[in-house]
Amino acid sequence: MDFALIMLVILCATGAIWALDRLLWLENRERKAKTLLQTGKGEEAARARKEPAMVEYARAFFPVILIVFLIRSFLVEPFRIPSESMLPTLHVGDFILVNKFAFGVRLPVANLKIIDSGSPKRGDVMVFRFPGNPSINYIKRVVGIPGDRILYKDKKLYINGSPVEQVDGRPYFFPSGSNAQGEALMVTENLGGVKHDILTTNRLDRPLPEIVVPEGSYFAMGDNRDHSNDSRYWGFVPDQNLVGKAFLIWFSWDMIDQNKLFWQRIVWDRIGDSIY
Repeated sequence: MDFALIMLVILCATGAIWALDRLLWLENRERKAKTLLQTGKGEEAARARKEPAMVEYARAFFPVILIVFLIRSFLVEPFRIPSESMLPTLHVGDFILVNKFAFGVRLPVANLKIIDSGSPKRGDVMVFRFPGNPSINYIKRVVGIPGDRILYKDKKLYINGSPVEQVDGRPYFFPSGSNAQGEALMVTENLGGVKHDILTTNRLDRPLPEIVVPEGSYFAMGDNRDHSNDSRYWGFVPDQNLVGKAFLIWFSWDMIDQNKLFWQRIVWDRIGDSIY
């Protein structure tokens, strides 16, 4: 189940309990306590006035859940990187923050845009709901915006007939324990002024004719080009599936060597890195 939906249900439940108490139950408790006080039963009156545990918890948790829900829905939301499709930019075990208003303010759960505050640009790293299963979040880089002609051939990306610049090729070795084994070539790609590293191997490309990105959709690819399930395989990302723009690594955890102690598995030099 969608975590935002779970939070919304809990928020509504705690809010309803708190509201019912203020409107109905509190007055009844006070009336009963007042009657007991008039008959000299002070201890029983105190017990009658005391909030039920359910109301106490609802009153305590409702404002906290409300704040978290609003922040996650409209400002920033944390995500964890589960795969190697965005290597070398993002590693398995990176915990990232996503700007929720970069691509429009949307109603939580329904994901309906209510304020148009921007749209993805080439080079943006975006989180979106996978078109094949919207309950799953994907993270890829935007390589094509509406109207772009996209061609990927011989490890090179072409946009509107022009090759995207790739420079500074150097060897890259996948970490031990990785799903991708052996050596790759890491090059710096300049996509719409956004310079970032990508990986390619000698793996055969999927044949892909030149395609045009339709209005209201985006073409997304992983930086680990030969080990990424992206728009080359399942098509375009519709605007209504957008979640937000990834901008910061706030924590990173070594997912490979699980024999290390807790503090040894923290990848300190990645914490605080901006995402480009």
